[in-house]
Amino acid sequence: MAEAGEWTRKGSTLSEVTAQKEYGVDRSFIVKGIKAEKLQYREGSIYGNPWLRILRSQLEQYIAEELGTAYLSDMKNRTELRKIKKEMTDLKKRLDVLQTRKAEIEQSMGK
Repeated sequence: MAEAGEWTRKGSTLSEVTAQKEYGVDRSFIVKGIKAEKLQYREGSIYGNPWLRILRSQLEQYIAEELGTAYLSDMKNRTELRKIKKEMTDLKKRLDVLQTRKAEIEQSMGK
């Protein structure tokens, strides 16, 4: 089903928790896809807590089949918008810090 290198490529896999956040699907949806053999998975464990790792491409294809391509594109757009807003907020905070530092330096120079 999947290429051998797909499991090691950056960004090509995601955990079930990340899938829930990015695509709005719950664990039962993912497990249903695994049982239907639409999704390949690998099990992981962090501090004794088990989690599933799945392939992003297969998940997107499964979501498109089950929930529709409109749902998939809407969720991808929402996720991208959330990332953009976060980055803008971080940049605004960084700009405020730089402006404050600039004002301090100018004041110490006597301008």
